[in-house]
Amino acid sequence: MKTLGIILIVIGIIMVLIRGFSVTTEKEVLDVGPVEINKKENKWIGWPTYAGGIIAVVGVVLLISGKKQNG
Repeated sequence: MKTLGIILIVIGIIMVLIRGFSVTTEKEVLDVGPVEINKKENKWIGWPTYAGGIIAVVGVVLLISGKKQNG
C-alpha cells in the first residue's frame, strides 16, 4: 500500500502541474482512386486541476493508513 500511495501522490502532483496534452490525429476526408485527401486535427485531452489534487490526497491517505497498520 505504501508504494501505491507514493505512486498516486506523484501522479497527482504531475496532473496538477500538467493540465493536459494535445494529440494530432489524421482523418481521411476523400479517397478517389490514386487521389487521397487527409485532414489533421489537434485534440486536447485535459482534466480538471482538482482531479490531480484528489488523487494526491488519496495517495497520502493510503500512505498514512499503511504506516498505521505496520506501526
